[in-house]
Amino acid sequence: MRINKYIASCGLASRRRAEEYVLSKQVLVNGLVVTDLSYQVQDGDVVSVCGKNISLVEDKEYYLLNKPQGYLCTAHDDRGRKTIFDLMKNVKTRLFPVGRLDYNTQGMILLTNDGEFANYMMHPKNEMTKTYRIKTKHPLTEKQISMIEHGVDVGEFVTGQAAVTNVGQDDSGKYYTLITIHEGKNREIRRIFEKFGLQILELTRVKIGSYELGDLPIGKYKKLNKNDLDKIMKPMI
Repeated sequence: MRINKYIASCGLASRRRAEEYVLSKQVLVNGLVVTDLSYQVQDGDVVSVCGKNISLVEDKEYYLLNKPQGYLCTAHDDRGRKTIFDLMKNVKTRLFPVGRLDYNTQGMILLTNDGEFANYMMHPKNEMTKTYRIKTKHPLTEKQISMIEHGVDVGEFVTGQAAVTNVGQDDSGKYYTLITIHEGKNREIRRIFEKFGLQILELTRVKIGSYELGDLPIGKYKKLNKNDLDKIMKPMI
């Protein structure tokens, strides 16, 4: 088994993150540093990452967390800020997040010890859809909606095609929009609205694939089953 796939199968990280461990010389096999991504792990090999021995995971687990604002999607923060793992202290399995949500973005985040699942979910070729609900003071114009649907030049990149639905207003007069995207580049939706001069009051991921957040309370999590995973892995557009 290739070294990056082996690390992912041990539940330490996604395959992409595993490659970073290898290339940064943090992986040892039988006490020797391995930087060759084509290295094949053999039976009996002792593999360690960042000084800790790892082994293949037999029981794979999957969780959905409704992330609040003000939490980082990382295991540790050198500035002492809260992380999503502070919300999952009752889970004993070592997990890692599948992708990220910004510090001030809330909603659905998946966590697992299955590196192959994480790799599938995050690989651009699989075009996993994610739907966000955006709360603003002013509505999008028809022109702006058309631009989002066809791709917006936000400076560093042009966003991919997206599906846009105007939900309407709440009792306080704030506007809600649903946007479904494929890739989810860094701060993609926030950059779009900044381009339009619109302030986002609240940004929530409400759907992954065809699986909806539903009524899971903010800050709470639940363990997922096979039916849940089938819905998550089914793209919408």
